[in-house]
Amino acid sequence: MKHITYFLVAILMLPFFSCEPEDDNADFVDTAVAPSNVAVKFDVTQDNTGLVTLFPTAEGAVNFTLDFGDGSDFASIENGKKTTHTYEEGNYTVTLTATGITGLETTVTQDLVVSFIAPENLEVVIANDPAVSKQVNVTANADYAMVFDVYFGEDDTAEPITGNIGETVSYVYQEAGTYTIRVVARGAAMETTEYTEEFTVTAILQPIASAPAPPSRAAQNVISIFSSAYTDLENANYFPDWGQGGCCGSSWAMFNLNGDEMLQYINLSYQGIDFGQEIDASNMEYLHLDVWTADVVTDLEVSAIRPGPEERPVTVALTANEWTSIDIPLSEYADQGLTLGDLFQLKLVGTPWAEGTVFVDNIYFWKAPEPASGLEGVWMLAPEAGALKVGPSQGSGEWWSNDAQTVVDRACYFDDTYVFSLDGSFENILGSETWLEGWQGVASEQCGAPVAPHDGSVDASFVYDDGANTLTINGAGAYLGLPKVNNSGELPNVAVPNSITYMVTLTDNNNTMIIDIEAGTGVFWSFKLVRYVSPLVGTWQLAPEAGSLKVGPSPGNGDWWSIDAQGVADRACYYDDSYVFMSDGSFQNVLGSETWLEAWQGVASDQCGAPVAPHDGSGSYSYTYNESTNQLTVSGTGAYLGLPKANNAGELPNVAVPDQITYSIDSMDANTMIVSVEAGAGVFWTYKFVKQ
Repeated sequence: MKHITYFLVAILMLPFFSCEPEDDNADFVDTAVAPSNVAVKFDVTQDNTGLVTLFPTAEGAVNFTLDFGDGSDFASIENGKKTTHTYEEGNYTVTLTATGITGLETTVTQDLVVSFIAPENLEVVIANDPAVSKQVNVTANADYAMVFDVYFGEDDTAEPITGNIGETVSYVYQEAGTYTIRVVARGAAMETTEYTEEFTVTAILQPIASAPAPPSRAAQNVISIFSSAYTDLENANYFPDWGQGGCCGSSWAMFNLNGDEMLQYINLSYQGIDFGQEIDASNMEYLHLDVWTADVVTDLEVSAIRPGPEERPVTVALTANEWTSIDIPLSEYADQGLTLGDLFQLKLVGTPWAEGTVFVDNIYFWKAPEPASGLEGVWMLAPEAGALKVGPSQGSGEWWSNDAQTVVDRACYFDDTYVFSLDGSFENILGSETWLEGWQGVASEQCGAPVAPHDGSVDASFVYDDGANTLTINGAGAYLGLPKVNNSGELPNVAVPNSITYMVTLTDNNNTMIIDIEAGTGVFWSFKLVRYVSPLVGTWQLAPEAGSLKVGPSPGNGDWWSIDAQGVADRACYYDDSYVFMSDGSFQNVLGSETWLEAWQGVASDQCGAPVAPHDGSGSYSYTYNESTNQLTVSGTGAYLGLPKANNAGELPNVAVPDQITYSIDSMDANTMIVSVEAGAGVFWTYKFVKQ
């Protein structure tokens, strides 16, 4: 049994005088850590003398102090050295203190049994490691024993591997198979006790963990063939066979790992994927695949194919027994003369041919996101006279221009918003009412429920050409200013167009946008839009007060748990985290060097520590806020508010990491925001934020 305690050594520094300048930078102290993995390895002579060899080990230690546990003097031992000590028969507690270069110490205690009686009641556990292929772990316990030797049986000339009694020793075999494993338990007595077992060593032939989660990408930056992270092509055939099953024994399956599906190609000669359509990958930059194999397939040839068929290969090396993440520059295909505008298949060829199995996931083409256009954000008609006008020339209002009373009368219209998102999508958000005209089926011009297709329900996008000063809105029913106005004329005299192109002038540091459009020959409409800044925009932090973080059976309820003032102080590394909402629709988790970690994130206990991916703020995130429903959605794998574990499906690690989370804003003013999320049925986390 090992017990560990950490000590911080205070170093008294006496003042002194010098004529030479000194380097007073002590930043290294802030990052210094105490020695870790501190232990004592024992060995003993089997001659009833009680002579024990003690070998201290640790990471980050320069020396050790050893208390033998029998009342004798302490021993000082340099790192890498060992010592001996003669014991009487008995049970002892050995205390080892490891000291690092900065003076930080770690102390451990270990039990030691010295007996001149041969080991009895030997119990041995031999098992294949669940995570490392062909690794066998052996644990041994026995009365009156100090150490045990394991002869793993693969090489009869090899020295045994020795471990302290009660601990585990491991060995990785070159080949799977059946071996004779012999375990010898030893104490201070001349006699030993042995155990022998014929054990079957197995290789891990399939992944035991999912492939790395792909980053969040906007729809226009990815063409997904097979990945749960994105929207895949419809009608793709992942197992077209191409005659390989009959000739080479090659086959395939859809492999399911705890609900995560991946493609399994068995005895891979060549197999592949038929997209079921032609795709234009000419504006993409990379082809991504995640591939797992055991130790048979060493290389994978990946061919992109266009009609003809015309194909070009690129070969990549695979690392056995782990996921190999591959990003093939599409230039490697283009440089071989392959055009990328009409790809319809991928082919995978294994080396060696038809002898091994590969598992493949996350197959997609991708490119780096385009820089922001400057339009991203939420816009509204300026609530002023002259924001909406029409005349015989660009910017003219000779024929009609709204006055101040019109802004009041058409309040249901002046609160409509035009949303340009970072992913290139566009949305008309009209609320329950907007301004309707006679051609939309009403008796007279009036406020009323939006009428399709100009009701904001269409999937729309935008393209902004800042060189030509043009803005094109794509999607039948999407528009700026007035739904009736388009490049061909005015509805209902022309058909509803699939796209509308406007002339754009940005002023006021890109916060004002003048839109002009010629709606038929010599008819110019002009709209003045201003950027809408939501009270949400800005930097928020959890309120540093009791009750700002709580959970209960309803929003705002903290019956089950609520943080107190001491909890706020203990989690200072968490309460300085920032949640940043930008006016362009982007979102950031800014965590600094430390945040609050919980055990499910890989730490021994809840504590401050370096942020852990994917909840480390490194992703590309965005947000949408629907003021009419008070729903706030943050998008991007790893984006969150408050606690990373709480999401709409439940709490991590019991559910998958989501690519978006929707929260309810229960209240918000200029400085304070109360947010809740139902993390599974009837479990509500509530956070109180303050604006910085």
